Amino acid sequence: MKILAFESTCDETAVSVVEDGRTVLSDIIASQAQMHALYGGVVPEIASRHHVEVISQLTEQALQEANCTRADIDAVAVAYAPGLIGAVLVAVSFAKSMAYGLGVPLIPVHHIRGHVAANYIAFPELKPPFLALAISGGNTMLIDVADYTDLTVLGATRDDAAGECFDKAARVLGLPYPGGKPMEDLALKSEGGVYKFPHAKVTDCPLDFSFSGLKTSVVNLAHNAKQSGAALDEPALARDFTQAISNELVPRAMEAARKTGRTVIVAAGGVAANAIIRGDLEKSCEKAGYTLYLPPLKSCGDHGAMIGAQGFYEYLAGNVADMTLNGFATMDVGGTENA
Repeated sequence: MKILAFESTCDETAVSVVEDGRTVLSDIIASQAQMHALYGGVVPEIASRHHVEVISQLTEQALQEANCTRADIDAVAVAYAPGLIGAVLVAVSFAKSMAYGLGVPLIPVHHIRGHVAANYIAFPELKPPFLALAISGGNTMLIDVADYTDLTVLGATRDDAAGECFDKAARVLGLPYPGGKPMEDLALKSEGGVYKFPHAKVTDCPLDFSFSGLKTSVVNLAHNAKQSGAALDEPALARDFTQAISNELVPRAMEAARKTGRTVIVAAGGVAANAIIRGDLEKSCEKAGYTLYLPPLKSCGDHGAMIGAQGFYEYLAGNVADMTLNGFATMDVGGTENA
């Protein structure tokens, strides 16, 4: 089954053709990172306008690279939530028109489910059940994946996402946007142990995260150093800050695995590319005897193939939509709007 898949929830326009949920025939991405770097973050209106400008061309490229014609496409999948609503609606509208014109099923895919599914492409042997740690610029959550379309959130951030914290810290240090990779490069130049950052504890739900205090702490630390004229060890700051984020993520993932009895842990999302966090996950899983799946670096960010992969399993479960499909800015990974 060949699925033409679309992703435009943030600042990447992505189109892919995926066969049977596991084989990528094409995966075309148009990134807007340089464009938004001028503003230090994604500007929603600019993002949505650029999606409109390139999505048709990317579709032609994806079909050509997959050596497919429109007649070869069996279904159309699209990321319909969550994300920047103006951006989301571009792919949703385009996918609806493609499905209608081709006379094939339209498959709605939750963006975070797509990130998890990126691992199905990288690891053909991977099958549910497992525990997923989804960490990106807009989301941070622990998910119990009982089956391909049966996902339950065990814990999530109460405020900022881990990726947002990296972008904020990078901006404070004068690093370019997006801040994840520059922060990683700087952090790897130091062993750290110089700066202390707060640890958040959510008493009513120990598996939930909170990063707002950590984000505020790094801003205050940098500003206070500037005002007092104190020297700032930027590599050490980057390392200690990254370690603080890892110390929020990894122990909670281990605790969630213990509570659910899952012995397989899967990482997903852009922040899963961070070398320090990956290393901490590897050490903790090895110590606990868990099997860990870390997506290849190229599969951590947003791309169309992950939507096509998850779309296949959504289709098998009967999760198809009609032409009234809408896009949503917020939605629980289980499918509840504004959760």
